Amino acid sequence: MYRYTEFDRLFVHQRAAQFRDQLERNIAGKLSDDEFRPLRLQNGWYIQRHAPMTRIAVPYGALAARQLRRLARIAREFDRGYAHFTTRQNCQFNWIPLVRGADVMDLLADVDMHGIQTSGNCIRNITSDGLAGVASDEIVDPRPYCEVMRQWSTLHPEFAFLPRKFKIAVSGAREDRAAIAWHDIGLQIVKNERGEIGFTVLVGGGMGRTPVVATQIRDFLPWQEILLYIEAIVRVYNRYGRRDNAFKARIKILVKAEGQKFIDAVEEEFRHILADDVDGTAHRIPEAELERVKASFVLPEGVSEAGAAPAFPQGASGAFARWLQRNVHAHRLPGYRAVTLSLKRAGQAPGDITADQMEAAAALAERYSHAELRVTHEQNLLLPWVLESDLEAVWREAKAGGFATPNIGLITDMIACPGGDVCALANARSIPIAAEITERFADLDEAEDIGDIDLHISGCINSCGHHHSGHIGILGVDKDGSEWYQLTLGGADGSTLSGPAVPGRVIGPSFAADEVADAVEAVIETYKAQRRSGERFIDTLRRIGVEPFKAPANAVRRSTAIAA
Repeated sequence: MYRYTEFDRLFVHQRAAQFRDQLERNIAGKLSDDEFRPLRLQNGWYIQRHAPMTRIAVPYGALAARQLRRLARIAREFDRGYAHFTTRQNCQFNWIPLVRGADVMDLLADVDMHGIQTSGNCIRNITSDGLAGVASDEIVDPRPYCEVMRQWSTLHPEFAFLPRKFKIAVSGAREDRAAIAWHDIGLQIVKNERGEIGFTVLVGGGMGRTPVVATQIRDFLPWQEILLYIEAIVRVYNRYGRRDNAFKARIKILVKAEGQKFIDAVEEEFRHILADDVDGTAHRIPEAELERVKASFVLPEGVSEAGAAPAFPQGASGAFARWLQRNVHAHRLPGYRAVTLSLKRAGQAPGDITADQMEAAAALAERYSHAELRVTHEQNLLLPWVLESDLEAVWREAKAGGFATPNIGLITDMIACPGGDVCALANARSIPIAAEITERFADLDEAEDIGDIDLHISGCINSCGHHHSGHIGILGVDKDGSEWYQLTLGGADGSTLSGPAVPGRVIGPSFAADEVADAVEAVIETYKAQRRSGERFIDTLRRIGVEPFKAPANAVRRSTAIAA
């Protein structure tokens, strides 16, 4: 993990002190709510449906055990005993009184954490692959590059007030586990024929009311120039992005509208930075700077590139064998595995974790993963450095902590936003829908028979649950003050399983809340009836198309039978 320098620590503590001053002036009436709003947003503080929500940055998903213990303390002392992990590898609290916000920021700064730029119209938390640095299919470890970008973009004065929020995702592996095509900028690290490292650059992806898959605008950009190229992209967006309509302000709208003109403008701005900007070339990343950052991402003490003696459990059976199959992943070093701690189980909202579970996960990381964890895009936690010889012990302790459900990649390992239970923007609740689907498919044998499938739920069109990219997507919509839900089929996030990124297709009129789980079950039963031997859901769907799924789904309608 990146090790904070004295400068880094002073920076986050000063930011926390600045926020305390702003908050105190707001409470005293010396700083109006309108004046305070952009300041609190760029520190991650929202005003939500029932209480403030704060979002904590977990850069590229890397989390230390001591930091997770601090989040557990905040959950206990300031919130209602739990937290929520998001698709963007952040941590959110939904019930902290704003008047106690400065105390929380101080506690976070003490463990090298903050909420800087987790909200507001700026460059947000940079995300990556949850397996970064340990993936068996990794081309280049993306974490040092993510860290350089994080330091460069934090409080960048030119990009503090963009037309709209701006999100960057980076992948360094052959498998895209970061959904880069669904981001404002998606970066794939590659090597050219000479073995040189660079980036394939995608721009203009995003979900929301207008789902757009990013456009590739550079096949290979030398790594030294990535900051300059991002600067060119964001400058063009800052200059030409719409500010008159929040629904058309994202860069995806600009890229879609201008096409090649946008790409040409970026290339011209890039040339201008190199040729005409004062010290423009100074933002090429020096080799020495990259090496300085890379020094934080060396192997943990006691781990060598030679790995360890292979000791994967042989002949395992029952629940342990199922867990090994679903929650344990290949590692680039022999004798090691990565282990997912599932945050998806009955009675708990997807991505939610209690303070006790955070403490248990931190203890697991300290004992078995060199005190390091990851937050994944799928809203789970991951232990990146587990010896194969420790797998059974990890399983037993994870089971005791409540996150050994062997469902990774299955229908109950769903992505879901918190929805209308807490979010002021939501049109409908996500958590009850997720709970009913989890209960409906609680039988692990049945879930395993259904096989690999992505089910995503969003409580509103902002798409925080990434419903567009789900093989089955569920979107909460409002009709005359009532909760309704659209179903989409065939979305993809860009992974090997799903294929190239594409938004799902709506299969008909919205369903009432009490019909959604039945409709999902009807879709699954249609798949089981139509699949070929060994064929996964998404493959069957693409072979036969969406039409055969519509009639069975619509046949379950009760409340909406007349409207349909």
